[in-house]
Amino acid sequence: MVKLNKIYTKTGDDGTTGLVSGPRRAKDDLRVEAYGTIDEANSAIGLARLHTPGLPELDAMLMSIQNDLFDLGADLATPDTGEPPAYEPLRIVEAQVARVERDIDQLNAGLEPLTSFVLPGGSPAAAQLHLARTIARRAERLMVALARTDGEIVSEPARKYVNRLSDFLFVAARHANDRGHADVLWVPGKNR
Repeated sequence: MVKLNKIYTKTGDDGTTGLVSGPRRAKDDLRVEAYGTIDEANSAIGLARLHTPGLPELDAMLMSIQNDLFDLGADLATPDTGEPPAYEPLRIVEAQVARVERDIDQLNAGLEPLTSFVLPGGSPAAAQLHLARTIARRAERLMVALARTDGEIVSEPARKYVNRLSDFLFVAARHANDRGHADVLWVPGKNR
């Protein structure tokens, strides 16, 4: 369990931060960027949840995802070095990916089929969920770049989870838009 008594430590004043496993990295290190962007997506979901009290099923799914995103942040902040660690690190597992897939399927089953791309907007909840979706996609791009970096490992379940996350947030935004009835659709070339 995490215990935080003192919020500031001054150890980051030199532009570095400590990973869960101990080593320090620059605050603009790709790994730090990746888990920082996951934190940003989590915060955007928190804002969206301010607008979902009338959608208790969706709100419960979003709360589960917020918890998962802390797990994903811990996963990314504990690099897999290929050496057995002294403790069992927190990692994203396939069961979390499968749960998000089930949630996507459940929400998507009640939506109107799409006839065009959806413009981010509609209800306040949907607009915030679309913002969270784009942040999740940025996190995914950072995780892919990190995984392509020599000496860095990002697990397959973590990569799958973040990919499903943006899909979930898209479907959740449509669900929050009166199950797709209030979606704002793109009209190609409308303003030419």
